[in-house]
Amino acid sequence: MPRRIVAIVGRPNVGKSTLFNRIIGQRDAIVHDQPGVTRDRHYADTDWAGKQFTLIDTGGYVPASDDTIETAIREQAQVAIEEADLVLFVVDGKAGQVPADASIAGILRKAQKKVVLVVNKVDGDSPHGQVSDFFSLGLGDPIPASALLGRRIGDLLDIVTGDVAATDTAPVDPRLKIAIIGKPNVGKSSLVNALLQQDRHIVTDMPGTTRDPIDTILKYYGEELLLVDTAGLRRKSKIKESIEFYSIVRTLKSIERCDIAVVLLDASQGLEHQDLRIIETAVERKRGVVIAVNKWDEIEKDDRTAREYERALRETLRMYAFLPIVFISAMTRQRIYKVIDVAKSVDAEQNKRIATSELNDVLGPDIVALPPKSRSGKEIKIKYISQVKTKPPVFAFFCNEPTMVDDGYRRYLENKIRSHFGFTGVPVLLSFKQK
Repeated sequence: MPRRIVAIVGRPNVGKSTLFNRIIGQRDAIVHDQPGVTRDRHYADTDWAGKQFTLIDTGGYVPASDDTIETAIREQAQVAIEEADLVLFVVDGKAGQVPADASIAGILRKAQKKVVLVVNKVDGDSPHGQVSDFFSLGLGDPIPASALLGRRIGDLLDIVTGDVAATDTAPVDPRLKIAIIGKPNVGKSSLVNALLQQDRHIVTDMPGTTRDPIDTILKYYGEELLLVDTAGLRRKSKIKESIEFYSIVRTLKSIERCDIAVVLLDASQGLEHQDLRIIETAVERKRGVVIAVNKWDEIEKDDRTAREYERALRETLRMYAFLPIVFISAMTRQRIYKVIDVAKSVDAEQNKRIATSELNDVLGPDIVALPPKSRSGKEIKIKYISQVKTKPPVFAFFCNEPTMVDDGYRRYLENKIRSHFGFTGVPVLLSFKQK
């Protein structure tokens, strides 16, 4: 049976994201007292008493507004309502009923969805006065709760999962997880939308539209892949709002939990310092990386342009020149699925294991041709090599003086490993151990 989908909706600043975090048991959605912080649909798989369901956090619903962002939020919330099997309609118990609540209640009635009315911010022991005001919405008995304090959340989840079948164990997710990362306004959401062939994420020409990382499923030749569209990373000096800071934290977490990071560049801007920092962040976290140069349709070019552009790009990348580069256009859908193919090949590379005998037969002559040198003049002897781990691949070099091997020789060995065995797009780790 498919998982039940539960959407949290309500006007701005009633505590939807706080409730989302309380239910899933972690600070996953951005929580801030500024209205409009949550913009896209935010998904999370969770469970209650062994009963599993998918929870969707939505942005603050403003029924009548011409503002670009508020209009986009409203459209996304409406899609979430359409997708949901059950809607948690959150209202503010402290503020009481306002006209926007009645408007949203009318929309929910027309949607003909099962609705649970949650009166949030009921922190006292006598909730009746705060709850009675909401009976007139005509959505059944209101449930008093406090997402901040966790009060009556268990009772609420009993209602949500009342007719959901329990499962014995949590499923293991074998799907390849691909995070789309990059600076603001390079086309991350446009790429995800183009891959999915639908407007799943908010896309505007305003930088920083996406703030929370959003997980979406891509079915590719019968295989399910998980795409993560993330908030744009900026230098710390440009972070002027606390909510953007939290977005960066979410993006870093997305890198840590993904298998492959696709770093999106703007073809018209080239490789800038901030792009290098983003690439460095992904490599430092030992993730496979694919570089996708977006907006390639906007570049005036001939047959040599791509080769010259890639050569200049690799010269700038220097120590990250082992990363694959794909030229795409999310707008025209040019080569967008090649990004997926390359990401899958990089994942295969990071899961590759080289036999110990092959490693020693192939790398042995390279070590003999150029043995390591120490500053003290003491001879360093590498006895043998073994791959001890995959994803990321880790190679152990057993020698008599492991602490005396300098960085330059480490890079020499890494380059030899790559020239013989590939590992394109994959960080390779070298460990020197006492024999």
